[in-house]
Amino acid sequence: MTARPTAAIPRKARKVWLMFIVATVFGAVLVSPYLLLDIGNSRLDVSGEAHYAVLVTHIFTAFIALVLGPLQFVPAIRARRRIHRTIGRLYLLAGVLPSAIAAVPVALLSGRLVTQIGLTIPAVLWVITGALAYRAARRHDYTRHQNWMMRNYALTFLAVTSRILVPLLLIAQIPFTTTGFGSIGDKAPSMIPIGQALGWIVNLIAAESLIRRRSPSAGSPRNTLARSG
Repeated sequence: MTARPTAAIPRKARKVWLMFIVATVFGAVLVSPYLLLDIGNSRLDVSGEAHYAVLVTHIFTAFIALVLGPLQFVPAIRARRRIHRTIGRLYLLAGVLPSAIAAVPVALLSGRLVTQIGLTIPAVLWVITGALAYRAARRHDYTRHQNWMMRNYALTFLAVTSRILVPLLLIAQIPFTTTGFGSIGDKAPSMIPIGQALGWIVNLIAAESLIRRRSPSAGSPRNTLARSG
């Protein structure tokens, strides 16, 4: 009877480490054009130095959140509470919070309505879910804390999902166009805001599905016992 949970821990750890690797690779690609702080290398159109500075702040702090996020779900790290708390605080205070605050002006200055809506809403939800996760931890409600952190990292993972969705959206258009592949590729800039708007929705749906799968049903004896305890 004890073999099943023992075997489940390595499987879970492998999935988390895989997510960490994916997040690190995508994050490195995301950050690389901005390492030299050259406005000419910006992948997004910016209106000036101030706009570029806010964009760089958003990208670098998002990278911190993207990389630190999976580490919070590693069972071996979660077992070391001090390390887990330190990583969690760095994730929220050095990653999520500054990146979410910087995302709002980046979105508003883009001049694109889809980008303004598609990035501002998840930025606000990013802060809210982070605050709810922190409050649950302070109340020692660790199940709810983990659930809110899963939702929060789902919003963080938008940086990855949006870049996966854009080529998929472009490929989906091929059967409906008579032009060549080159013209499809020319549509990539216009697909980026759509990928950003859809990415956080897809991620939250996936997170909610995982939360419901790992949570006992409301009427089960196990859940009733947990509430009474």
